[in-house]
Amino acid sequence: MDERRKVILITDGDEYARRTAEHVAKDIGGRCISMSHGNPSVLSGPDIVKMIKKAPNDPVLVMFDDSGYVGEGLGETALKYVARHEDIEVLGVIAVASKTRQAEWTHVDVCVDRYGELTPYGVDKLGVPEMEIGKMNGDTVYCLDELDVPLIVGIGDIGKMSRRDHYEKGSPITKKAVELILERSGFYGGN
Repeated sequence: MDERRKVILITDGDEYARRTAEHVAKDIGGRCISMSHGNPSVLSGPDIVKMIKKAPNDPVLVMFDDSGYVGEGLGETALKYVARHEDIEVLGVIAVASKTRQAEWTHVDVCVDRYGELTPYGVDKLGVPEMEIGKMNGDTVYCLDELDVPLIVGIGDIGKMSRRDHYEKGSPITKKAVELILERSGFYGGN
């Protein structure tokens, strides 16, 4: 029997991301590791894994943020550790778009735009589809292509997108991305 904890990784950790992740986790009956927020991330991978293991139920939403650091920053180092840990099953990743001067990018399987529509195109910070299919810019996404994760869903700036994803409105864009990951992973079928 698989006792690994079922986790969704989020590549943003500012205050808006924290409020959004907490709200969505509550809505879906999961948990959010609120202490994983930070801009940049301050917790190490081993610390985050300990917190995930203490969460009362799955799925567990966890935030990582590099704060625009060039190359692999603290958020990505922690993200890689968590994603590769033997006690963790990553259901999917929510890749959050940003305007990076360094133009770090990742492949995405699908994106949710600012209107809550699925699109094969990458989206920008405002959740507007861009020109390239399956590619998106962000500041904590540099390492995602190195990881073996089942699904990467791109969205605009979590909790923002001109208030379309604000937690006071129920964070509908982020919630849709989380629900898509849960549906495609078969999470609801086994729980």
